[in-house]
Amino acid sequence: MGFDARTLHRIITAALDEDIGTGDLTSELILKGDESGVARAVAKNGPIILAGMEVFRQTFLACDPELKFSLCDEDGTVAPKGRVISSISGRLKGIIAAERIALNFLQRMCGIATLTRQYTECVTGTKARILDTRKTMPGLRMLDKYAVAVGGGMNHRYGLFDAVLVKDNHISAAGGIGKVLERLAVHGSVPVKVEVEVKSISELEEVLSCPGIVNVVMLDNMTIEEIRKAVARIDGKIPVEVSGNVTLSNIRTIAETGVDFISVGSLTHSAPAADISLTIE
Repeated sequence: MGFDARTLHRIITAALDEDIGTGDLTSELILKGDESGVARAVAKNGPIILAGMEVFRQTFLACDPELKFSLCDEDGTVAPKGRVISSISGRLKGIIAAERIALNFLQRMCGIATLTRQYTECVTGTKARILDTRKTMPGLRMLDKYAVAVGGGMNHRYGLFDAVLVKDNHISAAGGIGKVLERLAVHGSVPVKVEVEVKSISELEEVLSCPGIVNVVMLDNMTIEEIRKAVARIDGKIPVEVSGNVTLSNIRTIAETGVDFISVGSLTHSAPAADISLTIE
C-alpha cells in the first residue's frame, strides 16, 4: 500500500499543530529567522530498515517549502549504524520547528519495518506470510501499515469496512459459532473476504461442516500441537491463519506447521522506535 496524499497532509498538519500551536517560543526568542545551515539525519543504531522517508521530507516542507534535500534515502534501504540517511539545507527556523515531529514519524515507521523484517526472515523457506493487525496507533494506521509492507509483511484488512472477520466477541454476542455460520449462510455471497476465528478443534469442525461460507479460518491462541492437528484436519481446503502469542522465538515453529498466514500484533503495537538523530552542522 502507498500513501493517500490528502490523508498524509491531514496527519502531518495535525501533528505539527499539536506541537507548534501558536508558535515555537524558543526559536522566536533566540533566532532572528534568517539563519541558514545544513542538518543531517543519522541512524544511531542499526542496521535498520528505512520506512517513511517521504513522510519525513513532507513534514519539513510543511514548515518551510523552500528547504532543500541533497540526500534522502529510499524506503526499504538497510541503514547501518552511523549512516547519514538525509541531508536538509535552508532556514534553520523551519528545520528546528519540524525536527521533532519528522523524527517521531520516521523513528516509529523504521522501527515497525525493522521488526517486520526480523519476523519475515524467521519464516524464510516456509509458505507462511506475516500479517499485521488493526493494533495500530490511532490516526496513524496508514503509516503503520505502510511500514509493515516496507518490512516485507502483508497488510491484513485495513479496518472494519473492508473484510469480515468474526472474532470471539462476535461469536459470544451471536450465541455461538453455529449461530454465526447460520447468519453468514443466510446472507449468501459476500463481496469481501470472510474469516472466522476458532479457539478449539470442535469449533473448527463446525466451520468445516459448512463449506463455502468461510474463506479463511483463524486459529486463535492454540498450542503448537493443536495447530498441527488443525492444519492436518483442514488439509488445504481453506487457507489457515494463526494469531495469538506469536514471538520471534516461536514463529519459525508455527510456520513449519504448514499454516498460510501468521498475524503479529506486536509489529505495530510494540515495535521499538529506531534511534535516529538530527544534527545541525
